[in-house]
Amino acid sequence: MDDVLAAVGPRLRSIRRQRGCTLAALSEKTGISVSTLSRLESGRRKPSLELLLPIAHAHQVPLDELVGAPPVGDPRVRMKPYQLGEATTVVPLTQQPGGLQAFKMIIGVQRCEPDPRTHEGYEWLYVLSGRLRLVLAEHDVVLKVGEAAEFDTRLPHWFGSTGEAPVEVLSLFGPQGERMHVRAKPRSA
Repeated sequence: MDDVLAAVGPRLRSIRRQRGCTLAALSEKTGISVSTLSRLESGRRKPSLELLLPIAHAHQVPLDELVGAPPVGDPRVRMKPYQLGEATTVVPLTQQPGGLQAFKMIIGVQRCEPDPRTHEGYEWLYVLSGRLRLVLAEHDVVLKVGEAAEFDTRLPHWFGSTGEAPVEVLSLFGPQGERMHVRAKPRSA
């Protein structure tokens, strides 16, 4: 932390000089006195948000650039797939417990009768490849690539491959009936 703070002053001076700005001109733009700016650049004054925010605004740079924030870690989600029954592989895509959950499911060829079940929640399915058979209450439909379905999971439901080939599905699941709020097409202007 001390190293990060110690590097702020020289970084401030470097940015100001790259922009051909004097301490007096920066003082005028920010409302910070020339002596305070000079002490910040020399490291004799600790940087604070109250001082850095107007400087970042005056130089039109993100605050991160002034303080030399460390790079953000790898944003990729690396979850381990698991087997659900004999024919289904589930890859969790979210890491947070509770709330909306995202999964990629690869459902192999099944030759079984649908066995609809119910549970709390709300589900949204999107077919990535193959064909998905969805039995929902009295409906029995087949979804093709690019098609989606959403439903309250308190209705009796079952889904799987049509039996012809495996199917890949993106699933968003919300507990206690939490809906996804997806929009099918953009609003017209």
